[in-house]
Amino acid sequence: MTQRASRLILVLGAFVAGLALCFGVILLATGSRTATSALQAAAIGGPFRLVDQDGRAVTEQDLKGKPFLVFFGFTHCPDVCPTTLFDVSEVMRNLGGDADRTAALFITVDPERDTPDMLKDYLGSFDPHVRGLTGDAAMLAAVAKAYRVYFKKVPLDQGGYTMDHTAIVYLMDKDGRFVSPFSLKRTTDAAAADLRKYL
Repeated sequence: MTQRASRLILVLGAFVAGLALCFGVILLATGSRTATSALQAAAIGGPFRLVDQDGRAVTEQDLKGKPFLVFFGFTHCPDVCPTTLFDVSEVMRNLGGDADRTAALFITVDPERDTPDMLKDYLGSFDPHVRGLTGDAAMLAAVAKAYRVYFKKVPLDQGGYTMDHTAIVYLMDKDGRFVSPFSLKRTTDAAAADLRKYL
């Protein structure tokens, strides 16, 4: 074999090895992104046992077979919570009869004030498919942690307090697995159509 042929084979071999290495890195990166997304999705949500506005115990098992929305907030919230619950109510109304095949949960981050009676009174202004959930501080902290929700009591200058909290609506599938944040910054028709896909 001539020296020129040897060099050509060496260069060609290096090119093929580099191509294989590049392809392997792309596969690894793509695969790990998919795995990371799956892990992140699996890391949101989980078992819980809380009490609804009627004093009934509610667990994640009660929601099996229905896609559902989850929003954390509190009844003394001045604007974000009522606006979000109004938008969720509009989506439920838009679903018509299909709303019975879904659920919407409003989980309080303020158990000190948000008793079942307080939740019942508050939710009277929204669609009846929205259920309020409360519990003791430890139970709610555990649920918030499972959903990666931040919340903190913030004292007010004039006395009393408000709550700082994550304001994301979570879309969960029929098996209670996290799908994605549920956007309410679109038409009610579009949001309802999106939720209907998971029925």
